[in-house]
Amino acid sequence: MLAKPSQSADLVELFLVQGLKQTFKKGEFIIRPDETPSGVFYIKEGLVKAYNITKYQEENLLIIRKDQEIFPLIWALTGKERKVIYEALVDTVTYRISRQMLLDYLDKSPEGLAPILDMTMEMYRLHSERILNLEYRTVRERLISFLLTMSQRFGILQDNKIDVGVALRHQDIASSINASRETTSRELSALEKKGLIKSKRSIIIIQDLSKIKKYIS
Repeated sequence: MLAKPSQSADLVELFLVQGLKQTFKKGEFIIRPDETPSGVFYIKEGLVKAYNITKYQEENLLIIRKDQEIFPLIWALTGKERKVIYEALVDTVTYRISRQMLLDYLDKSPEGLAPILDMTMEMYRLHSERILNLEYRTVRERLISFLLTMSQRFGILQDNKIDVGVALRHQDIASSINASRETTSRELSALEKKGLIKSKRSIIIIQDLSKIKKYIS
C-alpha cells in the first residue's frame, strides 16, 4: 500500500464532510443503465455490484465494490464513461461528491493521489485475476478459482471453512467464469455433493480450504 493512514483519512473526510449521504436498498440502482454518473461515490457501508449488459441481454458481473472504496473510479479520473451499471447488492450507505470537487481536491492536495492509486491498483489486480482465471480449461477449475478469489476479498475464515461473504446469483458467477448459468449450477451442485462447498440462500461456504485448492494447484 502506498497511502499513509493520514492520507486515506483526509480523502475519506472529503466525502464525509462535503458529500451528500445517500442510502440505497438492496437491488436499487445507484448508477442506471446509460446514465451519466451523478458524481463520485464513497461506500461507507454495504456492497455495490458493477456490471454491464451483453449483446445477449444478460448481466455480466465486472466487480463488487465494498466499504471504503470509491466508484466509478475510471470516470472520476478521466471523465470517460464505460456504460457500467452500479446496483446495491445489499442495503448500502454512500457519500457522493462531484467529479470536479474530487479533481480540485487532488490538484490542491497531491498526497490524496496515493489512496486513489492504491484503489486503482487493487481494481487492476482483481481484473487481472479474472483474466488469469479464464485460462483454466475446465469450468470447475474456473469456478473454484473464482470462489477462492471472492473468499480472499470478502470471506471470513473459521476452522478451515470460509464463508465467501457475498450473496451470489448463479448468473453472476457464470458471467465471471465464462460459462452458462446451467453449467455453473451443475458444477456448484457437484462441488456440494463432494462436500467441498455448502450453499444456502446464495451464500457459499467453502467447507475445506486446503482440499478445494488442490483442484487448481
